[in-house]
Amino acid sequence: MTLQSMTGFARISGAYADYSWLWEAKSVNGRGLEIRCRIPYGFDKVEESARKNLKSRLQRGTVNLHLQLNQSSGKNEYQVNHALLDELISVAKDKASQGGIEAARIDGLLGLKGVIEQSDKSNADDKEQLALEQALTNSLNGLFDNLLATRIEEGSQLLPVLNGQLDEIAMLSQKALNVAALRPENVRARINTQMEALLSGSTTIDADRLEQELAMLATKADISEELDRLASHVVTARDVLASDKDEGIGRRLDFICQEFNREANTLCSKSNDKELTQIGLDLKVIIDRLREQVQNIE
Repeated sequence: MTLQSMTGFARISGAYADYSWLWEAKSVNGRGLEIRCRIPYGFDKVEESARKNLKSRLQRGTVNLHLQLNQSSGKNEYQVNHALLDELISVAKDKASQGGIEAARIDGLLGLKGVIEQSDKSNADDKEQLALEQALTNSLNGLFDNLLATRIEEGSQLLPVLNGQLDEIAMLSQKALNVAALRPENVRARINTQMEALLSGSTTIDADRLEQELAMLATKADISEELDRLASHVVTARDVLASDKDEGIGRRLDFICQEFNREANTLCSKSNDKELTQIGLDLKVIIDRLREQVQNIE
């Protein structure tokens, strides 16, 4: 099993004819797989190939993909942003009609930023365009290989951390099991003390009510089920980490963390012993740390 983080970064450069480019891919945590592309206009097929390639490799994470494409032969085309120019002309006429303002000249408007811009689409002919698109698409394999490698490398660093945190949970669970207040004789003595306080000043005793109260006190004092489930969740989490399946590891571990937290909360609510309460709080802290790490696993 290869543990994979959702955090990674990669870049790769390439060239074809008089074109050069730089691909960059950055991935961060995400509930599902979200792909955001910044690719020059006119390269829709390249973007489509990039999305398909990523979806075949990743299951979770937010991936930002950016392509910087340059042409070195000086054949870059420029175009007029007519929508912006028309808007500027309209504003200029409106202001000039108010008086006191000289009418704007076309050469001045054309010189404004964004009015004349470099065409995003290359001026290559159809054959050259197809060849360029294929070269860009081919270079994606190297980019995504590198991205995957960084995610796997970070995942390998997370594995001992996760196992260490599971060790702490197991240790604290065992420590709770050994707390003196949970020993049968101590539980019995505590219940007797509570019952004496409950019955103080009473001249009559309802046997059924007494039996109910004893059962409630005994149930509240018993945390064996919570400790058993904590131990079971530790085993399940280790099985997930050791599994041969690469898919869904992060989601499964996140669910286990929810179960860990549920048992720790119940343990704290049942505890009427200072030492046991502290163990429960320590459990909640380490479970929260475990969950933070799990949030970064695919």
